[in-house]
Amino acid sequence: MKDAFQAVLLGTAVGDSLGLPAEGLSSRKIARRWRGQWHQRLVFNRGMISDDTEHTVFVAQCLLEEPTDATKFQRRLAWKLRWWLACLPAGVGFATLRAIIKLWLGFSPSRSGVFSAGNGPAMRSALIGVFFHEDHERLCEYVNASTRLTHTDPKAETAALAIALTSAWAMGTGEPDIAELRELWGGAGPADAVWVGLIDRLVFAYRRGASVADFAKELGLEKGVTGYCYHTVPVALYAWLRHSGDFRSSLVEVLNCGGDTDTVGAITGALAAIRGDVPEEWIEAVLDGPISVGYLRGLADALAASNQSKPSRGPVFNWGMLPFRNLVFLMVVLTHGFRRLLPF
Repeated sequence: MKDAFQAVLLGTAVGDSLGLPAEGLSSRKIARRWRGQWHQRLVFNRGMISDDTEHTVFVAQCLLEEPTDATKFQRRLAWKLRWWLACLPAGVGFATLRAIIKLWLGFSPSRSGVFSAGNGPAMRSALIGVFFHEDHERLCEYVNASTRLTHTDPKAETAALAIALTSAWAMGTGEPDIAELRELWGGAGPADAVWVGLIDRLVFAYRRGASVADFAKELGLEKGVTGYCYHTVPVALYAWLRHSGDFRSSLVEVLNCGGDTDTVGAITGALAAIRGDVPEEWIEAVLDGPISVGYLRGLADALAASNQSKPSRGPVFNWGMLPFRNLVFLMVVLTHGFRRLLPF
């Protein structure tokens, strides 16, 4: 369990930080701008994490604090998101922003969500799947609680549930079976014809050996994977399946598609790390705080030690450091953005 929790947390952070510098770029621009192998490149060959990893960490903390009651888990997560926004993060999804503002205005966590099919719930759900991989009912309850806190569009919950179910499935020992996975993924949203159709297209693409880039193009994503969960999640699932057990190939292929690279990278990285080794050079080049690599490893230790029957605590999270970190992060991101404008 320690290895699995560490894999999801580090896989999320690496996918997030590796994809962050390329966010918003098309596959053509990425290929033209950076040649050679992918590496951490946000600043001086180092990477930093964004909201994808931060939200996953908050979910981990809340799973430790409230492992038996999804409603209390939702309240704890709402508290953390309130103060996370107060620390002025440089990047936050519009739907998540509106939901947290509603929380600050006094809306309860059960009524704070807004109608959106963004990626927020999906990017933080892989860890829930690992934590409750032997308890399908609680897995669904916690995914629902995490999703409804910020997003009320049923598509957002379907996509988040598909990621959680996949990470739970990956905890087993069997090799990927496309028929079994088709049933698993279809079961995340059986009443949604659009979702079922997307899964059928994924299965068809896999059976004929299409590349991740080809599958993305079939979904109309030639310019990059968008922030719409019915774009991001099928592409992430396909990359995970197409390169099962190979973290590097899964992540590289999905990042090469362009678009919302930090989020699709974080989701793919979380899944691919469960059965594939995360390259050490990518991990070691993540330079951040208070969510450092050391903090993530400590959080994984705490999750592995918890027995899911009573609250427990993880490593101390330095909230006081977060505003200063976010200021540095903002300056780094702005510098990187200006660098993009240069002709060389």
